[in-house]
Amino acid sequence: MNDYERKKKGDKPVVAICYDFDKTLTPDDMQAQGYIQSVGYDVPQFWRESNQMSQENDMDQNLAYMYKMMEEAQGKVLFTKKSLMEYGAKVALFPGVDTWFDRIREYGLSRGIIVEHYIISSGLKEMIEGTEIAKNGAFEKIYASSFYYDKNNVAKWPAQVINYTNKTQFLFRIQKGVLDVNDPAVNDFFEPEDLRVPFRNMVYIGDSDTDIPCMRLVNSNGGHSIGVYNCETGDKAKVYRMMNEERIKYFAPADYSEGTELDTLVKTIIDRTAVNERLEGIHYRNKKEYRESL
Repeated sequence: MNDYERKKKGDKPVVAICYDFDKTLTPDDMQAQGYIQSVGYDVPQFWRESNQMSQENDMDQNLAYMYKMMEEAQGKVLFTKKSLMEYGAKVALFPGVDTWFDRIREYGLSRGIIVEHYIISSGLKEMIEGTEIAKNGAFEKIYASSFYYDKNNVAKWPAQVINYTNKTQFLFRIQKGVLDVNDPAVNDFFEPEDLRVPFRNMVYIGDSDTDIPCMRLVNSNGGHSIGVYNCETGDKAKVYRMMNEERIKYFAPADYSEGTELDTLVKTIIDRTAVNERLEGIHYRNKKEYRESL
């Protein structure tokens, strides 16, 4: 029997903050910050050809870019897990990201809340794992596209492909504490009071259309979705559109420094969760007492 990674509900409420990666924690696509240039492409050309391959072959766009990365690496650069992590180490981050995860965890504990950070991204897991924040243990789990490697650690085939629609499955895994991507217990029934992270205690932070299914799922179940925009360019077109279409509840610049708009917003959500969970505790105790009286 497989020894799956599962988390049980404890005494303290858990807030799960889930992040897209590209243009949410970093200003640009991770592949465009060294890899694409290393195989002799300019960035728009690479994405143009990748998207064309997808359209001409009825191919998932993420599978197309992963295939193109492998194909273009031949004879030019090593395409190993180690090299992808090295590219990841060069990825730039928005202001304050390097200290954000520990600060928010500590704030949560001061309010009696366990805060966990999760990545749900169509980008590459190996590159995310190469960042300093990941190496320092920022994330409880990284759900992202990844490769299968041979005995020499050379990428041979996609192992996991995450697109905008299948991102939502990982929210259910987090909700139930069933974190392993192959664990079938994600389909098991849980009583509402037994859910480790009910949707009302989830925060989803993203920047674009690829995040909309997750944002809608979190929103419609009482959670909190936040659209972020580049704090340097100040371009709010995407978050305005998502706000107009009720995809998000809030928006803020992608500046994760202490005291910023985003920092204050997330801390306020934690404060609200602390109060709300005390009320939920009373509700469930009353419900249990009533059932036992029957």
